[in-house]
Amino acid sequence: MSGAKWREHPVANGGWKVSVWSKVLKSHAAWEDKDEFLDVIYWFRQIIAIILGVIWGVVPLKGFLGIAIFCLINAGILYVYFSSFQQVDEEEYGGTWELTKEGFMTSFALFLSRRLHKFSHEADILKPPGCLDNLLHRNSL
Repeated sequence: MSGAKWREHPVANGGWKVSVWSKVLKSHAAWEDKDEFLDVIYWFRQIIAIILGVIWGVVPLKGFLGIAIFCLINAGILYVYFSSFQQVDEEEYGGTWELTKEGFMTSFALFLSRRLHKFSHEADILKPPGCLDNLLHRNSL
């Protein structure tokens, strides 16, 4: 990936183009490109999904309660980020609901895959040595 998008560099009018990273971390940043802000929301949500998936796998939170808490935390963190920290005009992006659901299904799938990976690994460890699954999937020597 080229570093041009992540550094400040001069533009044609003599000013400086501010990097995406500095906008992400700066409160009330000016987002001229709507797609750039939506990309930030999307990738921020994916990072949250990975972190929560690992935590849910370790704790372990299961079932409807675990999924409901994930949904509330995921949507809540992003809502606070774009409404309080960045204070963007939600109507420019199609309303609060559009920003809240941006990348949600992908992050939900990523969250579930992190949890499933953790639980499937634990299940392999806990199986008795003569278990049929171990016999069927045993690596040949």
